[in-house]
Amino acid sequence: MLGNYFYGHGKLLLCSEYFVLDGAKSLALPTVLGQNMSVKYRRSDSPKLLWRSYDSDGKLWFECDYDLWRFNTIDNQSEEALTLQKILRQARVQNIHFLREEVDIIVETRLEFPLNWGLGSSSSLIYNIAQWAYISPFELQEKTFGGSGYDVACAQSVGPISFQKNKLAHSWEAVEFNPIFKDDLYFVYLNRKQNTKTAIESYYKLDIKDKSKIISKLNTLCDEFQNSFDLKSFEDTVYEHEDLISKNLNLEKVKSLYFSDYWGAVKSLGAWGGDFALVTSNRGFEDTKRYFKSKNFNTILKFDDLISQRNLSSQSSILGNRDEQIQI
Repeated sequence: MLGNYFYGHGKLLLCSEYFVLDGAKSLALPTVLGQNMSVKYRRSDSPKLLWRSYDSDGKLWFECDYDLWRFNTIDNQSEEALTLQKILRQARVQNIHFLREEVDIIVETRLEFPLNWGLGSSSSLIYNIAQWAYISPFELQEKTFGGSGYDVACAQSVGPISFQKNKLAHSWEAVEFNPIFKDDLYFVYLNRKQNTKTAIESYYKLDIKDKSKIISKLNTLCDEFQNSFDLKSFEDTVYEHEDLISKNLNLEKVKSLYFSDYWGAVKSLGAWGGDFALVTSNRGFEDTKRYFKSKNFNTILKFDDLISQRNLSSQSSILGNRDEQIQI
């Protein structure tokens, strides 16, 4: 049985959340945890697509069979099944030859992070399917989930990137973000997964004044994040960035909501109100972990345990298709 293997990294957005949709420069961080997808083929008299998805514990969390004519579901009408159907149909629109073989197609996806962490289960899936179908992952995302595309860029990058969306294309490049104070940076899971689509829709409904000036300021702050030379300068940038977003989107800062007595800086990542926050601490991991656990936030990750880093001399911003042949 021959097949293919695909892999996409997870993602975190360090700066310019929301405004990245309108062209603000962002610093995006691929994670060491991602999602893989294996595809196998076998002869069949009644070809169909058999899809199975496994979580980070190896447990089956989604399964559905589809016909190969219109990707109609055979045995499942759940929201997840219909969302995948939409992606597959759009892939066929972009490549009319996609999945026309007279064989059964067996797909298995496996997450390396908990499904509720919001690290990019959808964007890494979009990237993997796009590589499989030989189509643009950005166009596939635009026609299905929407968004800026930074998460798709992260899926195919092996280290931090500077990302911008414009009217004609998506632009990103490998950058260095491996601060000397990284041992004082931690990621805290906020015990809820934010709905990115809902957050995007809410942002577009806002009447934001002087958006171009805000984006210009965010571009400057993005550079300051990247070039921070010590923890104090990084924290100052966090406070300024949080104030700017909070004021212009009328959103409460996560530190004010949950951690008003915390000694370090706290920064929302991506859509505010859920998923992960970045926190700074000069008191070491054990004291930091003890504080957040006292607030019932029990997932605290070190910088190097989550953020993917590669030697820039060997990094390519596009990994492409890991089309290894699986011989069974």
